[in-house]
Amino acid sequence: MKIFNPGITVLAVLMLFTIKAMPQKIWTLEDCINYALENNLDIQKQVQSVESYKANLVQSALGLLPNLNANGTNYWNFGQTIDQYTNTFATTTVRSNNFYISSNMVLFNGLQKMNTVKQNQIMVLAGKYDLDVLKNSISLSVAGYYLDILFNAELLDVAVQQLDITKQQVDRIQKMVEAGSSARGDLLNIQAQKADEELAQVQAQNTLNISYLSLEQLIDLPVTKDFRVEKPNLKSVEAPTQPVTPDIIYDHALKTRPEIRAAELRVDAAQKRLAIARGIITPTLSVSGSWGTGYSGAAKEIDPNVPPDTTWAVVGITQKSKDPVLFPEVNYATRVKSFSDQLKTNNNQSVGFSLSIPIFNGWQGRTNITQAKISKYQAELDLDIQKRSLRKLIEQAYADAVASLQKYNASLDKVAAQSESFKYAQQKFDVGLMTSYDYNMSKKDLTKAQSDLLQAKYDFIFKTTILDFYMGNPIKIQE
Repeated sequence: MKIFNPGITVLAVLMLFTIKAMPQKIWTLEDCINYALENNLDIQKQVQSVESYKANLVQSALGLLPNLNANGTNYWNFGQTIDQYTNTFATTTVRSNNFYISSNMVLFNGLQKMNTVKQNQIMVLAGKYDLDVLKNSISLSVAGYYLDILFNAELLDVAVQQLDITKQQVDRIQKMVEAGSSARGDLLNIQAQKADEELAQVQAQNTLNISYLSLEQLIDLPVTKDFRVEKPNLKSVEAPTQPVTPDIIYDHALKTRPEIRAAELRVDAAQKRLAIARGIITPTLSVSGSWGTGYSGAAKEIDPNVPPDTTWAVVGITQKSKDPVLFPEVNYATRVKSFSDQLKTNNNQSVGFSLSIPIFNGWQGRTNITQAKISKYQAELDLDIQKRSLRKLIEQAYADAVASLQKYNASLDKVAAQSESFKYAQQKFDVGLMTSYDYNMSKKDLTKAQSDLLQAKYDFIFKTTILDFYMGNPIKIQE
């Protein structure tokens, strides 16, 4: 049996109105970029790579310090053996302990360890620049998708405006046909145009929805129908006040772009790798020291608590009287030497130097040097590739920006001309001096001119945003 609870119902209604009353978040370009940078899995993965480089750096730095190792053993020996501390045979069960501390430090090995530290320092910096490259790439992608939404939203506005005009014409022609002042064919043509524009509006809406979906997926935001972006006052489409050439942009980008710095650092790291490989074929000088002690159950000492037992042994007789000659034999009671005393008496220390000179090791050292030289050459090629790619990208973006500006200016004139032409066509169509077919063609020409203008506008904004970004300016699409 269900029981009606008015309190719960009122609460649910209040929550519903509260949810509807909550203001909808409008995402700015900065919001989208920041969200993408915080939630992108590729960025998180690269952050972990940087942490791994840091761990390698710490480990290589600690490798410069001497090592220190301690050992402790406890043995029971059964059967005959030579005790290492008494140097005597032991035939009973003997317990023994060994304690050992040793340290070793490499004094010189061709600077391999030092160069490894420097190499890892370089790799940490390169990893950070790789992270910046990834962030820049995602930021530019977000800006591009953001502009796509604004572009498609304006195309949708154009489609809505054109459809409104056509709907007004349909109503007007319908009345004229009913009054007998216009042919029914004109009504059919304008109705067909209305159907085409309704389809165009649906397609424009679908394109806008897909662009919203694409941006949400790019920034790893859960897809929602409430996602909306801010429509800022976009920067004007005009040539820069100060002349900027691709060479100026490229020269500046070479000094600041993280992909170039990362490639340069990898060349430095390859140079250190070559130095490490050369160090393998050099002599190694090291110093070591140790301290050890131990305990043995076979080590005995006289027990002072037990008096000695004296016996007289016949060792001979006198020559004349033939009396026996006695010699005292003193037998002392023994006990196992104490653990602490043995640790004191058995301790030993050592210090020494070791020199290792590689003479022949299957040519491994020379092979490592050859491989390191190849790696260095590859790193230099990668740097050249990055520089060439950067120049091509800047030159292409610059050419696209110039072309977009020219197209925009031409489209402005074309839109103005097509607007006047459409007004004239509409006037002629209203008085019956133009067919519906010619009217529709004039209207389509205006729509296409408006679309071309918008495309040139957003293409110019995006390409100039890229160029500004390569000049070290933040990503910005508004005035």
